[in-house]
Amino acid sequence: MSRAFVKESDDEMGDELPERPVPGHANYVTPRGLEQLRARMRELAESHEQLKPLSAEDSEARRKLREVERDLRYFVAQLERAELVDPALQPKDEVRFGATVSVEDETGRRETFSIVGDDEADVVAGRISWASPLSRSLLGARVGDTVKWRRPAGELDVEIISVVYNK
Repeated sequence: MSRAFVKESDDEMGDELPERPVPGHANYVTPRGLEQLRARMRELAESHEQLKPLSAEDSEARRKLREVERDLRYFVAQLERAELVDPALQPKDEVRFGATVSVEDETGRRETFSIVGDDEADVVAGRISWASPLSRSLLGARVGDTVKWRRPAGELDVEIISVVYNK
């Protein structure tokens, strides 16, 4: 019988999880982002300790342990690469890492974004990675400047309305 029709056990299938890719660019973090990385490491270390004894007998615990170990490798790498940037030390009149920027587009729609590190980014919460196309368009601009945001949906001109650095 062909191997295509033989059911493999859960242990044999998918033993290898793909690694989480570590970005090739710098890992700038805000103080908040650094604390989030450390907290995530603590959570994962705790999960690892809880799952390790269970994994000897339980295939689901083994699978979960492999995920936790993979995530631990990622967050260890991210912490080792972390470059803390204090937003309070950034130039107040220019868009830089850590800024909260309000923009208005050509249609009059206003949006506010905070420029943060990759692991801190959450578009729904208004936090975008410094490496995103929008951030790249905004970096270095000042209040009153209009920049071109190159998006997959087409270019859009946005005017910088305000730049604020939260502590």
